[in-house]
Amino acid sequence: MRYIFRLVLMLIILAAIAVVAYTFIGDLTAQRSIVETPVTLEVD
Repeated sequence: MRYIFRLVLMLIILAAIAVVAYTFIGDLTAQRSIVETPVTLEVD
C-alpha cells in the first residue's frame, strides 16, 4: 500500500511539473486578427 501511495504521489508531482513546463515552453498566446464585417443600415 505504501508503494502505491508513493507511486501516485510521484505521478501527481510529475504531472504538475509537466503542466508548469508546458505553460512556459508552449505557445499559449491567442492568435489575433482584425475582422471587419460591413453593415448596411436602412433608415426610413
